[in-house]
Amino acid sequence: MNTITLSPPSTESSKLVRILIVEDEYIIAANLRENLESLGYDILDIAISAEEAMSKATELCPDLVLMDIRLQGEADGIYAAEQIWGQLAIPVIYLTGHSDKSTLERAKVTFPFGYLLKPVREKELYVAIETALNRYERERFLNTVLQTIGDGIIIFDIQCRIKYLNLAAEIMTGWRCREAKDQDVAMVLKLIDENTQKPIQNPMSFVFKKHSTVYLNQEILLVNRHGKTLPVTDSIAPLRDNDGNVTGAVLVLRDDTQRRLREQHNLAVERAQILELQMRERERLNQLKDDFLSSVCHEMRTPLASIKVAVQMLELTLNQLDVLNSNKSALTDRIEIYLRVLNEECNVELGMVNDLLQIQQIDAENHPFQPTSIDLKDWLLHVIETFQKRVEQRQQHLQLICPPNLPNLVTDLSILTRIFTELLTNACKYTPPEERIIVSVEVVDSRVISSEIMEAIGEASLLAGETPQPGSLRLMVTNTGVELPKEELTRIFDKFYRIPSSDRWKQGGTGLGLALIKKLTAYLGGSIWAESHTQQVSFIVELPLHPSEGPVPLLLPPQ
Repeated sequence: MNTITLSPPSTESSKLVRILIVEDEYIIAANLRENLESLGYDILDIAISAEEAMSKATELCPDLVLMDIRLQGEADGIYAAEQIWGQLAIPVIYLTGHSDKSTLERAKVTFPFGYLLKPVREKELYVAIETALNRYERERFLNTVLQTIGDGIIIFDIQCRIKYLNLAAEIMTGWRCREAKDQDVAMVLKLIDENTQKPIQNPMSFVFKKHSTVYLNQEILLVNRHGKTLPVTDSIAPLRDNDGNVTGAVLVLRDDTQRRLREQHNLAVERAQILELQMRERERLNQLKDDFLSSVCHEMRTPLASIKVAVQMLELTLNQLDVLNSNKSALTDRIEIYLRVLNEECNVELGMVNDLLQIQQIDAENHPFQPTSIDLKDWLLHVIETFQKRVEQRQQHLQLICPPNLPNLVTDLSILTRIFTELLTNACKYTPPEERIIVSVEVVDSRVISSEIMEAIGEASLLAGETPQPGSLRLMVTNTGVELPKEELTRIFDKFYRIPSSDRWKQGGTGLGLALIKKLTAYLGGSIWAESHTQQVSFIVELPLHPSEGPVPLLLPPQ
């Protein structure tokens, strides 16, 4: 017959295995103590009530508790074991003289590590303790694994009552495991649709219906106990017993934040690469277009010049033959109209060709630059004087706001005159009768626009939010009675662009004027932009007072 030989635990083990005895009968407790010490276990103390057992377990932190079920006081050993395991996770072995069904059922609920009937034999006690310790170590190892997993693990039974949460699940949901235990899973796990922000249908029911793993989509937010949301992905797998029956399910929650950030980063990189390719292709097409325009302009310039000379020679010949001055008739009137049309259209085409060639020269940095010291006030009066007759014919009002003691501006006189002339020409074209054209100039070195300009033009037409630096000149041409759509303010500087709702087609022009002056302004080291508010349009040119200085922006005075 096989026999079992009991050998005390090793010295190392005996130091680790510390036992608390809970027994209210002194003789039995003393006998247990003697037997356990003979087996090499360390007996920490003996408690005689449930309250004392919980207190000493908290104080001494034993490795194992031997618990009698029937104890002194109102609470019994089952209650004490439940509290000790729930709060301290210390394994408990029941020692009892009762084996009735009701007691056994109550004890089973507390998940004991052993159940021994009195009187306890030494051999049975030893086997029960070693078995309990081995089971506890195995469960602690598995629990450690579950706790260290980065994904949230939630286990619930077939009634959707939560049985376990690991550390990651506690952090995600905001619930502690002991608080969430036996709670309905819908109370702890609140999932909403990311797009609609509405609760999604309980996914746990699908697991119990299909008896298979369920994967949820990637647009789910978890609302934790404190109301904060977290993007998650998850899967739910059924748990089965030895007979294959589904007894519950395990839910795996994964924080989806980093994956989404990576996707967004990759998407941003991909978009940036696409934009870079598009920009390169656009630059290539623009270069092809510019090369084509340059070639066409050179080819057109000679025949247009010849046509211009031919029209002039034709007019001179008709004058020499006195055809236009004598015998006025319908025929001579038509000849004069035809000559005028030829001259005007030829001038328009020559102007467009010259503008295109000038733009090409600027882009190629071949445009001549001849800096000159310019007396701003005299120059402005001279240029404005050439527009007085046109303004009077159109019943417009032209106003100049020029502060005294303006410093000289060092720049290219011909380029500056071309810029200012083009702006005044546009203002005259599109300003209705009885409206104003306001020309203002300011040296931006006091960080504040003068009250005179503010009063004449209005604060709304000025560009706010930028900080000027000393040594810049701001030239503004404003016309009232008109307004430009906001989306058109930047496009009006594009080549050949015309605002669809305007009467530019009736006014004539090639659509290159503003594109050219933008290039010319940048060539002078300055900047130009347009503002439009409350029935007025302003074109603002900002230039450095000296060629070495760049353009600076504007700061409005404090209110």
